[in-house]
Amino acid sequence: MKHKHHGLLVIALTDDKGRLLWVSAARPGRTSEITACRHDQLTAKLGAAGLGAIADLGFVGLDDSGPDADPAVITGYKAARNRPLTRGQKLSNKALAAVRAPVEHGFAHVKNWHVLGKVHTDPKWATALVRALLVLTNREVAP
Repeated sequence: MKHKHHGLLVIALTDDKGRLLWVSAARPGRTSEITACRHDQLTAKLGAAGLGAIADLGFVGLDDSGPDADPAVITGYKAARNRPLTRGQKLSNKALAAVRAPVEHGFAHVKNWHVLGKVHTDPKWATALVRALLVLTNREVAP
């Protein structure tokens, strides 16, 4: 059966405890994560605020800053078919995964809103819904 609707992509930032701080505008699901971040100039905004981010492997290559600059986005290491990860890279990925665990819990709170699974509309309309859910999620999860 063919599905006649499209998914959406939303980039979100959380704090170290997993509380959602910011969500991007909704984009068509075919948009890559890196393209969306570059369009929003996320690394420049993080750098200007003196902040950094720890991201998953979908964001490898996002931070094109020079070797002497502090990175705005830290990602793990990807293995290639002809280049397995070294022991140090595996340990680094494990440490990053431990730090990212609360962040994934923050994303799970948004995904618990089942209405997001039923949104098959123009991304500009979905943006208002996602931002409203951000406010409701923070209201619901806050102590």
